[in-house]
Amino acid sequence: MRPAHHHFITAQVHELRPTQVAVGFCEVVKKQEEWRQLDSKERKQLINNHWFPSVMGPGQHYFIVDHHHLGLALHHEGAEQVNLTVLKDLSWLAPNVFWKLMEFHQWVHPYDENGKRIEFDQIPKSISELKDDLYRGLAGEVRKSGGFAKDVTPYSEFLWADYYRTKLSVKTLKKDWHKAVTHAFELAKSEEARYLPGWCGALK
Repeated sequence: MRPAHHHFITAQVHELRPTQVAVGFCEVVKKQEEWRQLDSKERKQLINNHWFPSVMGPGQHYFIVDHHHLGLALHHEGAEQVNLTVLKDLSWLAPNVFWKLMEFHQWVHPYDENGKRIEFDQIPKSISELKDDLYRGLAGEVRKSGGFAKDVTPYSEFLWADYYRTKLSVKTLKKDWHKAVTHAFELAKSEEARYLPGWCGALK
């Protein structure tokens, strides 16, 4: 690993620290499937062209603030290194101050796979420990199908996930995933969802 003062660095995948608790495993699986379809040259090109935004924190650890799904997919597929863009060096701060500043910048999402607020020290120490949030996976599926637009608001799809938690039961999601996605798409177009980032308007 290069010295911390470099703006761009190379890091070991297994050393990356997450800034959220959960991802949508269905999205991770799709990224793994896409990776398996690439030859060695294409895989190398993907790694070289992709930069994970990160913050250097206490213990000289690099905390990624986006692309957790890809990071976990690469970890599962045995990729060893990725490129990071270091947004800020906060390694000199005490952990409690570090996390408060991370939250101020909207660089951390301290909520568990059920959408419940947690303490900062409960955030996984490795991307391999990320948990599955069915509703985050649902939100990702709806966005990709055009239910709502990609938005620059940090963790915007978790806001959609929380919206769906109040509309669809876990049992419904597990019973018929495709039917749940179709229903969620319709819900995304309702007037009730207009407060959410990326809302594209009600169905005519």
